[in-house]
Amino acid sequence: MTIIESMSSSETPYSSAHPDSDSSASQRPIRVCIVDDQAMVRQGFGALLDAQSDVSVVGSADDGAEAMALVKRTDPDVVLMDIRMPRLNGLDATREILAMPGERRPRIIILTTFDADEYVFSALRAGASGFLLKDATAEDLVSAVRVVATGEALLSPSITRKLIEDYATRPAPKKLSSTLNALTDRELDVMRQVATGETNAEIASRLFLSEQTVKTHVSRILNKLGLRDRTQVVVEAYESGLVSVGE
Repeated sequence: MTIIESMSSSETPYSSAHPDSDSSASQRPIRVCIVDDQAMVRQGFGALLDAQSDVSVVGSADDGAEAMALVKRTDPDVVLMDIRMPRLNGLDATREILAMPGERRPRIIILTTFDADEYVFSALRAGASGFLLKDATAEDLVSAVRVVATGEALLSPSITRKLIEDYATRPAPKKLSSTLNALTDRELDVMRQVATGETNAEIASRLFLSEQTVKTHVSRILNKLGLRDRTQVVVEAYESGLVSVGE
């Protein structure tokens, strides 16, 4: 599993998932909802996650429509979301959930299979924080929930390859997108490095900056471009022409 950004030892676990939470709430178990139309997946993932001392499964749903009501009722930190479901699919449910009013919104991990990779870009644009293959190991599942709960983003190696392969077949933009005009030259430099998957510490070393300065630049990039997390920064960097495959 490729984690786009790893948490430094000085950061408080779970605090960036909901910035408005207080210090006591930041130490609560990670609240998880599981949305999948296969009962065995819901039960298996639920039992595994509930066995972790820092995770609490607060509900499950078998389609996207039910998931929306579940999220409103249970206020989860993380939602494991299947794509192909009856009534309302996982992509539409992700869009609807992340468009709900209020400051607190869950992080969404898309559950996918190798034959569902065509949905990757739609899910990223919908605001998903990462992807997890349904045949992932128990360790990868637990790690994914913990990583995304901190406000980070993740892509499995196979999904990362699909992203690169897709961009490699696209014609390069003739000029940078005007959406990047709001960024300073230094912010553009940082964005290029984020797109390569480098951590804040690695970017700081490469650009001769402090790690805190890099974090500030990343925060400003997210705010100026209206992006949710680093996964969307990667997509925007490629689609805007800021970086290209092979750089």
